Formats: sequence, C-alpha cells, structure tokens
Amino acid sequence: MPDVGEGLTEAEILKWYVQPGDTVTDGQVVCEVETAKAAVELPIPYDGVVHELRFPEGTTVDVGEVIISVNVAPGAAAEQPQTAQPAAEEPAAKDAAAATTAAAAEPAEEPTGRQPVLVGYGVAETSTKRRPRKGAQAPAQQPAARAAVQGELNGHHAAAAPAAPRPLAKPPVRKLAKDLGVDLATVTPTGPDGIITREDVHAAVSLAAASVAAPAAVPVPQQAPQAEQPAQAPAPAPVAAGARETRVPVKGVRKATAQAMVGSAFTAPHVTEFVTVDVTRTMRLVEELKSDKDMAGLRVNPLLLVAKALLVAIRRNPEINASWDEAAQEIVLKHYVNLGIAAATPRGLIVPNIKDAHDKTLPELAAALGELVSTAREGKTTPAAMQGGTVTITNVGVFGVDTGTPILNPGESAILAVGAIKLQPWVHKGKVKPRQVTTLALSFDHRLVDGELGSKVLADVAAVLEQPKRLITWA
Repeated sequence: MPDVGEGLTEAEILKWYVQPGDTVTDGQVVCEVETAKAAVELPIPYDGVVHELRFPEGTTVDVGEVIISVNVAPGAAAEQPQTAQPAAEEPAAKDAAAATTAAAAEPAEEPTGRQPVLVGYGVAETSTKRRPRKGAQAPAQQPAARAAVQGELNGHHAAAAPAAPRPLAKPPVRKLAKDLGVDLATVTPTGPDGIITREDVHAAVSLAAASVAAPAAVPVPQQAPQAEQPAQAPAPAPVAAGARETRVPVKGVRKATAQAMVGSAFTAPHVTEFVTVDVTRTMRLVEELKSDKDMAGLRVNPLLLVAKALLVAIRRNPEINASWDEAAQEIVLKHYVNLGIAAATPRGLIVPNIKDAHDKTLPELAAALGELVSTAREGKTTPAAMQGGTVTITNVGVFGVDTGTPILNPGESAILAVGAIKLQPWVHKGKVKPRQVTTLALSFDHRLVDGELGSKVLADVAAVLEQPKRLITWA
C-alpha cells in the first residue's frame, strides 16, 4: 500500500480493476482505495502480468504492506534482482553479448526476500527481470546490440524495429480509454506536451461511432459516464431477519471524522453564539445575480453570499483567522483565508477548502465553490484539498434545520453554521411583515478568540446579509 501523503497510515481497498493473469502496463490503474480523506486510484509502475492480489476488496491495509505482485513483462530488459542493500540496485555495466551468455549459462541468484521498488508494489519472487530505470543502461550497450539482445529475449532472431513511443496520459484517462475500448495510440492528443485528455478519448469514441453505419455502434459512447460515476459508499451487509442490532465497522472517512471531532471537542474550548437575521435583501440579490451576465454559467445561491459576507467580516477582524500552536505556545495569525465548506458525501462528512478565498472576486468564488461541491459529490476530493483550512462554513439549512452548535475543524479557530431560510413574521420599518429570516451560529476557540472578537465577527456577517450593499461599502 503506497503512502498517498498527508500522514495517512492505512487505506481500505474498495475495488480491484485487475485479476491474476491480467496483463498490466506502467501507469495503469489497478485498484481504488479509500483513505481517511478521500478515494484514490492507484497505478502500477510495471509492465507485466498480475501474479497475485494479496488482499480482497473491503480489507483495510497498512501503508507499506504489499497488496499486489506482478511478473514483469518478458520484454523488459534484464536486470539483477534487488537485494536488501540499496546499493545493490545498480547492476554492473556489461556488454550485450556477455549479459546474454551469463543469463543463459546460470540462473539468477535468488533474492533473500521481496524488495519492492515502490512502497506497496513488489515484483513476484519468481521474476528476475524488471523495467530498467532511466539512465541506468550501460554505455557499452550500443543500440544495435541492445536490439539483438531484446530480440533474443522476445523469441525473435532478428532485431525488430524500435517500438513506438508510449502515448502520454494520466492514469484516470488510461482507465477511461480502457473502459471505452479505445487504443490510446490511435488518439490525437490536444493537451500540453502531447498529453491525451478525457476530451480526446471521448472525441475518438465519437469519431469511431460516426464512421460505423450499423446502429449497434451507437450505444458505445454511452459507456463514458461509467468512468465519471460518483463514488458510492460500500453497501451495508445484509441484515438477518429478526436482527435487533447491526454492527458497522468504523473506518475510512467516518473513522477520521470521529477522531478529528473528539480531538477538537476535548482540546479547544468551544463557545457558540447565535444571531437571527433578516436576509430578504440578500435573497433578492441572489435572484438578480442569477441573471447577471458576469455570473453566466455559475451557480449562484445564498451560500455564495454567506461565504462572501464571512470573508468581509474576517477582513474587518483579522484576529479571528488564526490557530493555536500548543507545542510552541503561540497563536499563529493567518494572512490568507482557506475557506472550508463542510460537505455531506456518500462516504461521510468532509471539509474541502477554497484556497486563498480572500483574493477571489465574486465570480471566481462562485466558480471555486461550484467545483468544490461537485468534486465532493463525485467522491473525487483529494487529500490536499482538505488540508490547510483556516475557517469553515457548514450549511445545515439545506436539511431544514434552524441552527446548530458546530464543532471546530481541527486546527481552525472558527466555524459558521447557516440555518434554513424561512418566511417568518418580522418587524420591518415599524410594521410586522413576512420576511425571509435565518439563524447564524458561530463557534470559536476561546483560547485565542475572546467573546468580543467572536461577537464582532458574527455581527458583521449578519450585517452584510441584512444589507448586502455593505459588500461594497466595507470592501
């Protein structure tokens, strides 16, 4: 199991895309795993044949455990097996004829144990060859000699013409092409540096479909959405008839959320303040922005203006944007705002954040917010997108809830909960009128945020939502 970063120590194997006996190529996605942060597709760094899958789907595996073994493709150049000493990785430079004779005369020395070249990937113990590293070829091996040796290894007596360069494409694009039955060698790349994109693959499928007159070829492009389907949580185990309880293992996102919430609740002293505010003018502005040409194609909703209001409040009260460093006994003031948005996904609660949200215009913020939400719903949020947040918004109003007492995201100083916006009787200009009203709740870390500061921030957010023109006057 490779280390996918962010200090993660384990991951659950969600799905294998290969089985023993399948041929794989360097960069091909072989499985999907779920870490405590997100679902990640893992590519294989070899050409060869799958020898063994070490763990079944649904198994949680520690980082560093070997999860798959591969017999390196026969066409790979011969290289001495890796030993326990890192220095032994460098094979001695030999000319082609000598290398071939030695390989035929005596078997390779058996390695003392499996030595994976990349954490989580290992060559099968029966294999003695693996892909050469770039720059590791011996200078004495001339191209003609190497071709001759390669021909012998492949069972040919004559040197074959050099193979065409491997098409450049990212693992998800390679998987999409495989699902659609597209040979990447036939695809015209349009990406930077000749990289094949998803659009290129879809274009190739459409071109192939258009060139075939038979109606049976028309459904082929419909397979494309399979690669874009939102990742779903594993189905719960069937419940036996009459069972009064069901036990669900705590793992993945749920496990990470539990640890983070317990750590936050019992580390940072929480204080939550509430304010109820008339947001009728904000709702009118939302409707006006939907028809604004500068916002064309962007998702405009109340959450967008709530986010902008919070950013204005932080600009007016920058001390709220900070964190507590227990080890150094320091308060770290952040001069940037990575705005977290709590998102409910099939795998549980995650909090990706918009980097440098304070520098974004309203259209830029709308675009970033839309991308963040759609990526989260598809289960494709990366671990990096959930790191480095400074302040968070949780929109409990989408569930019809008036308000709540949100728990801080670890490492952050404040979190704003937005309740449902409802039509309620409200005193407006001396008369009781139906107005659109919501309740805001701000939880903050009382170690570094005093009641006065927290109250100012919450009051500023409410003031902006009550009078959206303050987005201009306070900017």
